[in-house]
Amino acid sequence: MQKSEKKVLGPKGKLFTGHTKMFQADPLGFMADLAAEYGEVAKFRFGPFQKVYFISNPEMIKEVLVTKQNHFVKSDDFKSMKPIVGEGLLTSDKEFHLRQRRLIQPSFKKTEIMKYGQDMIDIAKSYTSAWKNGEERIITHDMMDLTLAIVSKTMFSKEFEDGYQIIGDSIETSMRMAIKRMRNLYSLPLWIPTKNNRKFKKAVKELDNALYSLIGERREGKGSEKDMLEILLAARSEDGIGMTDAQVRDELMTIFLAGHETTANALSWTLYLLSQNPEAEGKLYREIQKVLGDKSPRPEDFMKLTYTQNVVWESLRMYPPGFFTGRKVAKDIEINGYKFKKNDMVLTSQYIMHRKSEFFPEPEKFIPERFENNYLRTIPSFAYFPFGGGPRVCIGNHFALMEAVLVLAVILQKYKLVSPGQIVKPFPSITLRPKGGLRMVVEERKQIAGDTE
Repeated sequence: MQKSEKKVLGPKGKLFTGHTKMFQADPLGFMADLAAEYGEVAKFRFGPFQKVYFISNPEMIKEVLVTKQNHFVKSDDFKSMKPIVGEGLLTSDKEFHLRQRRLIQPSFKKTEIMKYGQDMIDIAKSYTSAWKNGEERIITHDMMDLTLAIVSKTMFSKEFEDGYQIIGDSIETSMRMAIKRMRNLYSLPLWIPTKNNRKFKKAVKELDNALYSLIGERREGKGSEKDMLEILLAARSEDGIGMTDAQVRDELMTIFLAGHETTANALSWTLYLLSQNPEAEGKLYREIQKVLGDKSPRPEDFMKLTYTQNVVWESLRMYPPGFFTGRKVAKDIEINGYKFKKNDMVLTSQYIMHRKSEFFPEPEKFIPERFENNYLRTIPSFAYFPFGGGPRVCIGNHFALMEAVLVLAVILQKYKLVSPGQIVKPFPSITLRPKGGLRMVVEERKQIAGDTE
């Protein structure tokens, strides 16, 4: 007897725009409402024809991202990123994606990441050394600058100023324009010479010129360094073939964006959450005192800073920089009794899953202790997936975690950051940012009574 297909319901949308405007106006609220009202699967539309299925069941998410991932490809929403990242890991699919991932993987082995750890520490110390007691800073800007400095050093062996001059302005402009195109229901093709299109193409051209210049210098043997660029240039597949300049350029850009934007936002959210939860902040500082004392952190201290790691994990639970994941159905597939047809879009959200009370009691509370005693092993694997999952899991997840922990240790060993009473809300762009930036007041530890007790 044939099993009947499960029916999928969803809210009523507009004739031509579907639910696009509702999603754009408040994507987090829209997805939360879908999960609350319609259960594990809800349907809606982007525009007049694009069917979208929102999934909030961890076992079904695992099917999409892992078990039956060959039935899906990257969703179309990232096409606006292709002028910037080309065919890098973020946008490529199938065999090409697998080949590129194998070539890049050596850059992110734990042994390589440990080598980058000292750069992370040195840069964080240098950057924060100019902070003054009592000053108010825009921490979101600071974390963007700090992670830019780290990725410039580990990728190109460039200092912050050089790295920013090479690609900083072009990155900011191209990203801003890409976000604009991504959020629009209809964007004019780039070949149409509008003001915005010309500005976008100019920024991308400047990026290309800078990156191809760096690649060319290394190919000629100038300034050989033990950095990611050098590893990418040396990488060879099983047939002995390496990457073309275009492929190296695309992967550099992908790693740069992933290692800059996401980690900066993760650090910003973590510092904010600590400022709102003094008990957790105090416990973290006591761990830093116990592990480090008055000494500077070392890369190997990462493994000893277990509570600091849990603080980062909890921050990623509450405000995951990658807050949603989309896939396009490549061929008809049935999952858990639901049928999805070719060209349908499947969407899920880390932000929504991480706040489900059946997996995380009191989900609105910041409780780093919930990650103790291997708690994640007691819940479904895709109830918590801040770095994605399956063949497309973030390749730099270990790099990002180590960077966040070591930077936090450097900052909080010397400073306490206090919120001036700003109301902070999440702003869902390409990543999940604090809306309007995050202002915080710097207090030196030696000026704070009780911190040395």
